[in-house]
Amino acid sequence: MAVTDHMLRQRILLKCEARGPNKSCCPSDIARSFGDDWRALMPRVRAQACELAAVGQIVISQRGQTVDAATARGPIRLAMPRRD
Repeated sequence: MAVTDHMLRQRILLKCEARGPNKSCCPSDIARSFGDDWRALMPRVRAQACELAAVGQIVISQRGQTVDAATARGPIRLAMPRRD
């Protein structure tokens, strides 16, 4: 089964929703949920996370600070936006 971008976006949203508004997940959690070849999916997971963040569906952070995933280097975290 080929992993589509739609499948990646759905899995990102489901994982972030499951974690709740005050917790985040690692993009590798998303990639690993598709099987053993997860490392090959990492660039696509990050790209889809970037698209979701651009429309406000998730937030992307590093060290607790919101960042632009397109320019962020190193590990990032994905989460639902906080609803205060």
